[in-house]
Amino acid sequence: MATSLYDLTVQNYLQILDAMDGILDKGSAWCAEQGRDPDTLLELRLAEDMFPLTFQLHMAETHSRGTITGIREGIFAPPRSVPELDYAGYRQHLAAAASDLRALDADDVNGLAGKHMTFVIGEMQLPFTAENFVMSFSLPNFYFHTTAAYALLRAEGVALGKRDYLGQMRMGQ
Repeated sequence: MATSLYDLTVQNYLQILDAMDGILDKGSAWCAEQGRDPDTLLELRLAEDMFPLTFQLHMAETHSRGTITGIREGIFAPPRSVPELDYAGYRQHLAAAASDLRALDADDVNGLAGKHMTFVIGEMQLPFTAENFVMSFSLPNFYFHTTAAYALLRAEGVALGKRDYLGQMRMGQ
């Protein structure tokens, strides 16, 4: 059986977005145990020149739901700003992305295969096909930002492990 565009995108995005919900839930629980406001986690960085947790969470949405929208519209451009939300708001932001992805029809997503699109950042425009964009840009960025979010919470002391990040794997029979 061949792997479809839906499998490469929606299935992978949902696995990790659902795992991120669990990770953020553990972050909330850890804050409650510590007597700490979860909003204090939002500006965490591993290095001074790194974007904070808010950016990592927003990019998880951008490189999941936003990728499908970009392929459909023929243009993907990263957002110029990050929404100002509290910790619960970012959880809702990711949950809404997952909900929208769950509502997609596999045949509709697969129908985007081979579609030409353009990645635009500033004055630069890079042409892609849907599959090449997903495999060489979207998925690597999605995994990068979700891994960074995991690492930020883990470094702060939230008890997380690899299984938390992997989430519910899609097993064969």
